[in-house]
Amino acid sequence: MTVFQLCNELIFPPPEFSERDGLLAIGGDLRVERLLLAYSKGIFPWYSDNWPILWWSPDPRLILIPEELRVSRSLKQTIRKGFFTATMDRAFEEVIWNCSDVHRKEDDGTWITDDMADAYVALHHAGYAHSIESWHDGKLAGGLYGVSLGSAFFGESMFTKISDASKVAFTRLVRQLKAWNFTLIDCQVTTRHLTSFGARQVLRSRFLAMLTDALQTPTRKGKWDFSL
Repeated sequence: MTVFQLCNELIFPPPEFSERDGLLAIGGDLRVERLLLAYSKGIFPWYSDNWPILWWSPDPRLILIPEELRVSRSLKQTIRKGFFTATMDRAFEEVIWNCSDVHRKEDDGTWITDDMADAYVALHHAGYAHSIESWHDGKLAGGLYGVSLGSAFFGESMFTKISDASKVAFTRLVRQLKAWNFTLIDCQVTTRHLTSFGARQVLRSRFLAMLTDALQTPTRKGKWDFSL
């Protein structure tokens, strides 16, 4: 297989041409138009500092259907106690920079570079990227962010400063997406944390078919807020 070199033209090769590890293309840029095109084709950027932009479409793909959400008994108790207050789009930039700091501290080589953070902030201002925050005593305790297109939400990253803070944010998000008739949450790659919520692997071909259906729904643009 071949890894494709992108140019300034807004175009991607078919996801089916990805390498076995999911790598599809290299280069290009992170302007809003390219990011939206990538997500609409089941492709996302993922790279580290001092690397060129890398574009991926893994097979299999980890997804969560909102109706299939599983919440542990202990997390349900935490939610009922009201220890955290959840909000939407209240502190997008703070959330993304906290997510970036988490990866740096773990010494994994963060994929949320400064350019990536700036690109998703631009996507947020354009009405397509959203944050979900968990607050405790008026301070940000955890959260996550992602991209919305049609009835699909593409989860990107999460962080937590207090145990269960990001889990509460994620649970509130999924329940809200279900109420809004979202059909698909893209979790990208498999982690034990996400499978504990009911996420499961599907073949990329199945994911792309589900994404095509999801994109038939108008995108819920602009600032989000909980209605539940």
